[in-house]
Amino acid sequence: MASKAEAVSKKQIDVANLPGPTQRVEAIKERFIKTTPEICVERAQLITASYKVTEDLPIHIRRAKAFEKILSEMTIFIADDELVVGNQCTKPRSAPVYPEFSCKWLEAELDRLEKRTGDVFLISEDKKKILRDLFPYWDKKTSNELATSLMTPDALAAQGAGVFTVGNYYFNGVGHISVDYAKVLAKGLNGVIDEAKAELAKIDLTDPDDLKKMHFLDAVITSNEAVIAFARRFAVEAEKLAASEKSAQRKAELAEIARICRKVPAQPAESFGEAIQSFWFIQLVLQLESNGHSISPMRFDQYMYPYLEMDTSITTEKAQELLDLLYIKFSEINKVRDEGSTKAFGGYPMFQNLIVGGVDREGEDATNDLSFMCLQATANTKLYQPSISIRVHSNTPAELYKKAAEVSRLGLGMPAYYNDRFIIPALLSRGLTREDARDYGIIGCVEPQVAGKTEGWHDAAFFNMAKVLELALNDGVDALTGKQLGPKTGDLASFNSFDDVMKAYKTQMKNFVKLLVISDNAVDIAHGQRTPLPFLSSLVDDCMAKGKSLQEGGAHYNFTGPQGVGVGNVGDSLTAIKKLVFEDKAITLAELKKGLESDFAGVEMESMRQMLQNRAPKYGNDNEYADLIAHEGALIYCREVEKYTNPRGGRFQPGLYPVSANVPLGTVVGATPDGRKSGKALADGVSPVSGVDQAGPTASVKSVARLDHVIASNGTLLNMKFHPNALKDDRGIQNLVGVTETFFNGGGTHIQYNVIGRDTLLDAQKHPDNYQGMVVRVAGYSAFFTSLDKAIQDDIIARTEQMF
Repeated sequence: MASKAEAVSKKQIDVANLPGPTQRVEAIKERFIKTTPEICVERAQLITASYKVTEDLPIHIRRAKAFEKILSEMTIFIADDELVVGNQCTKPRSAPVYPEFSCKWLEAELDRLEKRTGDVFLISEDKKKILRDLFPYWDKKTSNELATSLMTPDALAAQGAGVFTVGNYYFNGVGHISVDYAKVLAKGLNGVIDEAKAELAKIDLTDPDDLKKMHFLDAVITSNEAVIAFARRFAVEAEKLAASEKSAQRKAELAEIARICRKVPAQPAESFGEAIQSFWFIQLVLQLESNGHSISPMRFDQYMYPYLEMDTSITTEKAQELLDLLYIKFSEINKVRDEGSTKAFGGYPMFQNLIVGGVDREGEDATNDLSFMCLQATANTKLYQPSISIRVHSNTPAELYKKAAEVSRLGLGMPAYYNDRFIIPALLSRGLTREDARDYGIIGCVEPQVAGKTEGWHDAAFFNMAKVLELALNDGVDALTGKQLGPKTGDLASFNSFDDVMKAYKTQMKNFVKLLVISDNAVDIAHGQRTPLPFLSSLVDDCMAKGKSLQEGGAHYNFTGPQGVGVGNVGDSLTAIKKLVFEDKAITLAELKKGLESDFAGVEMESMRQMLQNRAPKYGNDNEYADLIAHEGALIYCREVEKYTNPRGGRFQPGLYPVSANVPLGTVVGATPDGRKSGKALADGVSPVSGVDQAGPTASVKSVARLDHVIASNGTLLNMKFHPNALKDDRGIQNLVGVTETFFNGGGTHIQYNVIGRDTLLDAQKHPDNYQGMVVRVAGYSAFFTSLDKAIQDDIIARTEQMF
């Protein structure tokens, strides 16, 4: 049967000539682009009402009952021409409110939501009043407030000074996960409910641990039943619309929607259309249970392909259209963040990462027809979600590599490229089995994990490595505030050798990583106590067997992944000190101190700054001297992070990527010895400092490959920008593949390309109305350029524009 289906599939799908977008896809996409995001208050109203009547119940039951109320009473709709159905809010692109995580920041910012410089949301006065009336109920009940109470004063002070921020999970749900979508498609949620009932049957209620386990499993059953009922609400709605529909074609489409929604996700999917709809219901409701972003489909081409392969009744054109429509649904999901966080997460990102290619669990190439179709869907929709990625290994088919490069040429900043040759060993070093490591996908921006088994807590914090260096050169004193923030490690002018500088850097790093761990663990504990997620937990291995939610350590694999920011600045700063001060003796430490304290003000200090920028070797130019110092600066951070454990029984693992936090984190760092002025943006990810990588793209990737990407197992991020002329023909495509392979063979794990001209970006800043649908790569994600704060736009424009 499988071989017959395979033969049919190969006969039907010509991956070299996949169809473009249909009129339906174009019309729905255009409608989406013209929709301005709004705040939706329904979820906040429903969860508040539920919590008020369940205060005497165990937390797992409270969470399940609240989830059930939301799904049973929220507004649902089926828009014109939709074939894939399911909405998060009363309008597409709107954002729900999740007061159980935090809400004081939103109350304070309600009147500014429409006035922001980025991530603008509309909200009526009536909706503001609704939220202001319900927020008082949540006072001292949120996970945010509990986390704050668990932190030490030193940890809070370090956050306030910008040494690190744990705002991602401090104010929101965790997210950053991929569930076992394959199990839902194969068994349906009824199968998940049966698993929970089987575990319940084993319980001994005289065992205190089993009593708590019972409440969790009851919550799992309630939550899964609520999702089934939610899907069937769409069946009823479709039947209602069909009854009054005059178009015979649309009437038939609505009837099919009704049939599918009565079947899935309760039962196994048996066609590609059923699998698409079942998948979407799961993807959607996970983001109604919690506002944690980066709920990632991961290896979509692997678990969805069997349903395409077996569906001999669907044409390639219809299958591609369904996939394109699903991609638009991804983009409809939204989230409101505090204004400060929009500086680090600009452009309404939800980081839903979908990855294709790679090897399978046995180590063989896993490419299939759907791998190509997923890339085609990105080309057809040209939207920022899902964040499409490709896994590359030694035997990746040349056709898939070329297809990916052709999509890169479109200028969307996608796909991102990931290297099986080094990511798999990195995951093995963290305790994954070989089969699980081979089966990895990417969460959010750049974070590897295995789906359905992992609570990775990726993006646990942004750690400001440049701020730590500033403190190391200033005796632990914050250069901007004059406050003693870290341990006393000596004044810059007092150091007698480069080793003294490095010793101070290591001491400050040790202190502030410890405070980071305290902060992360406080937030972790708070989520376990106040906001466990029974539905999400039911789709991750071991949670039901352990009788624990993910937030309490139920997953098979548990990690916490904070990321270091400012690798290029730290590397170039330390290189300048070693070369110009201690070796060439062109600058004294006293002179350097004066320059840093004055922000290089005056002719003499500006002359020094030019020397720091132009005479010292720079990371990013295949200069081993500079690259190895950058390597060491990053390695000191990574080694310190991996010493620690989290409350869920797992370990911390470091990453090196900023999302777009390199911009706001730069505002709290004074002048640095690489010649960077106070307040300016830090280097992006593991990329060189903007403008210093002047030796071409191959030299740049060779430098970055000299970092230890394996120890940074939570992910690294390399952004590279090319002028469109560099990829205008097949030779340009070959050159892009060549640069990628040079980087990957050297040890790099991730690279992504912005293919867009500086002039285009500058014109978009001046005339945003002409570029409403223009997507660019920001960091580990893409976004509409015109939705970004100007500081992030400027950072993208400033990146080195490469040519071959």
